[in-house]
Amino acid sequence: MVAGVAAYVIWGLFPLYWPLLEPASATEILAHRIFWSAVCMVVVVVALRRWRRLQPLVRDRRRLALLTVAAVVITVNWGVYIWAANNGHVVDASLGYFINPLFSVALGVFVLGERLRPLQWIAVAIAVVAVVVLTVGVGRPPWIALLLAASFGTYGLAKKKAAAGAFESLTVETLLLTPFALAYVVWLTSVGTATFGTQGPGHAALLVLAGAVTAVPLVLFGAAATRMTLASLGLLQYLAPILQFALGVWWLGEAMPTVRWVGFALVWVALVVFTTEALMHHRRRQLLLAAESSAA
Repeated sequence: MVAGVAAYVIWGLFPLYWPLLEPASATEILAHRIFWSAVCMVVVVVALRRWRRLQPLVRDRRRLALLTVAAVVITVNWGVYIWAANNGHVVDASLGYFINPLFSVALGVFVLGERLRPLQWIAVAIAVVAVVVLTVGVGRPPWIALLLAASFGTYGLAKKKAAAGAFESLTVETLLLTPFALAYVVWLTSVGTATFGTQGPGHAALLVLAGAVTAVPLVLFGAAATRMTLASLGLLQYLAPILQFALGVWWLGEAMPTVRWVGFALVWVALVVFTTEALMHHRRRQLLLAAESSAA
């Protein structure tokens, strides 16, 4: 529980970290995050003695293709989030992670052919109404939230189909992206717009730490995932967007007109319905398994 809470708290506090890396642009921060994350993940995989698990992932063309898709969409996710955090859209980013569980369920229906239970349909329908309300009220769709939810939902789907361990898969993903990240950093340096090494040692250290900031919560999450029930872990996932929302509204002072409160309230209602149904379904399955076990 402590490891799981720590992981989601770190993710929830991300909006405070990325602005520290300015004047680096969002794309430069993204490039450094990819490269230093790859370095950190290689260290983690070696320390945990999981390097041998990388070979099957690289040799299997189907799984490597899925991890390549995962690498592309997580790049989009990281880039959009960093830009949002550094440009006054933390509340929009939090909305993306609030609706992400519902978006993932929708992906399961339309991509995997899964069937939703009635209350799940109701939750998804309420979330759709929330997006419509926000679109009409603000005058445009909540693109940041939708991009974050879509990219992270697709990322989860690709990882699920690849059936790879969290540490090994992220290592492969970041290594796939590293040549592009390095090429971009080299190009920035050649045209004289790179901030790494030109803004003092403190700024350079913060860019390097972007790798650890990415890897540490993942390691904590991995430790929690192997020791907690999925139901408990599922409840913890809301901790990060709650923190992000609170930071955006009460710490960073982002505007929350009435229509945005209405849209967020609808999303929260959808999540209450979704989570309650998931817990009830989990409880029914546990009771059914216990009954079958005692009967046997």
